[in-house]
Formats: sequence, structure tokens, C-alpha cells
Amino acid sequence: MAAGTHTFLFADLVGFTALTADRWDDHAADVALEFCLPRARSRAHTGGEVVKTLGDGVMLRFDDAGAAVRVGLELVEGLTAVPGLPAVRAGMHTGPAVQRDGDWYGTTVKVASRLCSAAGGGEVLVGEATADATATPRDMRLGDPRLHWLKNVVDPVAAHPAEPAPSLLARLRSRLPASRAPVHMPTASNLPEALA
Repeated sequence: MAAGTHTFLFADLVGFTALTADRWDDHAADVALEFCLPRARSRAHTGGEVVKTLGDGVMLRFDDAGAAVRVGLELVEGLTAVPGLPAVRAGMHTGPAVQRDGDWYGTTVKVASRLCSAAGGGEVLVGEATADATATPRDMRLGDPRLHWLKNVVDPVAAHPAEPAPSLLARLRSRLPASRAPVHMPTASNLPEALA
């Protein structure tokens, strides 16, 4: 497939290596699957394509940059409320990429992945190109861009921290049960219904 403009979103669990060391591989694998598989199933209605799951994370592709930002915020904000689940972070970037055998390649993909790695727990980093391609958002806010020096990327990359506007945050929180007892390991039954 020829190169075109796409937005790639990477999201993963923060502290997954520590979780593996602390709770053993079986528990960590269960937590990772509970994060990745429901995410993959839930993205079909958002215009996003699940490219692949990556152990403790997921890679999505979008034609619409704004949809990618909304999904990143939904993943991070929605899963923050799940007791026992490690923090989630997300990064995204927009630009050309090429597809080969069901996977995507190119600098845009690499930058999106590295922005995810640069994000802190509970943070969504939006590359400058994605911010430029996003129509004026009503349900999100983009902060001032910061430069990030990313591994194996020659030039620093500007990225905006994103946060949901009160209207989106209220919708996400309204989908969560009123009270929730802490759990040791999330299961599909205790992930937010809107994100499962």
C-alpha cells in the first residue's frame, strides 16, 4: 500500500516491568491482556483500526486525527478509575506511513511509539502534526507544546499534553459505577463498560 497520511496511537501500561517482577509473569500477562483485548474490541466504532497488541500495549491507526486524540483520552481517563490497574499513557503522531503485511512502518509510527514512551502515567502526548490536523476540539484541551528528544529520532519533536474538557470528562465518569471496591487484578467484568 502506498504512503498516505495517518495518525498512529500507542497506549501502554506504565510500570509493567515492575509489575512482572513484583507479581510474577502470570499475573502481569493477565493484566496486560485485560488492557489490550477490550481496547482492541472497543475501537471498531471510533474509526480506528487496531494494528496490533504489544504485550502491555496496543497500536491503533486512524484517518481522523481528532478521533485518535479522543480515543487516547478515553483510554487514559477511563482506565485511571479502575482499581488495581497500572497507570496508562498514550502518544500519537500524524504523517505518512506505509503498510506491509498488515503492519505499518515509517518515521510517523516510530515517533508515535516514542511519544508514548515519553509520556508519564496518565498522560496523553499529541504530536504537533496531530494537533495541526485536529479540528478545533470542543471536548479536549491541548496544552502548550514541549520539545521531546526521542530515542533514534534525529530532531526534537514538539508534542502537546492533552486533557479532556469538562464535558468529555463528565461523560467518561458517568459511565463508571458509583462505587467500586479495590481489586487485586482487573478482569473484563470490572473494566468500565464503555471501554470494554
